[in-house]
Amino acid sequence: MDKLVTVSWLKEREKEQDVRIIDCRFVLGNPEAGRAAYEEGHIPGAIYWDLERDLSAPKAEHGGRHPWPSVDAFVRTVEEAGITHEMRVVLYDDQNGAMAARAYQLLRYIGHEQAALLNGGYAAWKAAYPLTKDVPDVQRTNYEPRIADEMLRSMEDVRANCVSGNALLIDSRAYNRYTGEAETVDPVGGHIPGAVNYDWQHVVNHDGTWKTHEELERHFADVPHDRDVIVYCGSGVTACANLFALERIGYRNVKLYPGSWSDWISYADNEKKQGAQP
Repeated sequence: MDKLVTVSWLKEREKEQDVRIIDCRFVLGNPEAGRAAYEEGHIPGAIYWDLERDLSAPKAEHGGRHPWPSVDAFVRTVEEAGITHEMRVVLYDDQNGAMAARAYQLLRYIGHEQAALLNGGYAAWKAAYPLTKDVPDVQRTNYEPRIADEMLRSMEDVRANCVSGNALLIDSRAYNRYTGEAETVDPVGGHIPGAVNYDWQHVVNHDGTWKTHEELERHFADVPHDRDVIVYCGSGVTACANLFALERIGYRNVKLYPGSWSDWISYADNEKKQGAQP
């Protein structure tokens, strides 16, 4: 199964028993909007996953604004969606793939290999095929996770990397948030020392489709294949889009710092850099 599928591919298979469709729409700052949009109309057969309720743990002192959920909590979400290891799971949103990419990386983390993003997301389907308001009735499953701990890096790992410089640190936010000039979400602006900026929005087109392999290879041309890479963003969500894009073009050494900037700044003694990238 390709990790990026088209709406025509999904249309041909939407009623197959081993296909599960997940709607991940969510609007930051308006947490009820995603669920409301799902209830208004969604791809037939889709189940809704909420970023804050299903794809994140509750906020605490540390861990960032959207903490990585516990294995048990996310496995329950997967089981309630009726997913088994054999199922092909297709994820979509209308946020240029960022929320769906978070769900995709969580599925990878618990060992689910048969997962893909819908290229163009909700908008691409809506332009071509009918929607529904029907909510599918699925039977709960028993899902045995196969945890891929090597995918993640902790705050302590990133702090150590600030000294060693062994891994390339990629900040996935908009450039003016990276520099600290226009921080609109977190209480402190800037970036983690040593990080370079690759805005995640540059891996997708304006219509929500993903850029081609050739475009992504040009975009990430200065990112080495022979060095570990750690991606982060504001809260560990949009960094998942950069992680997905890098993996699409053959990078096998990319890790996620799920707490990201909002976790980093929750530790008073962590250094915060501002200004242009090094």
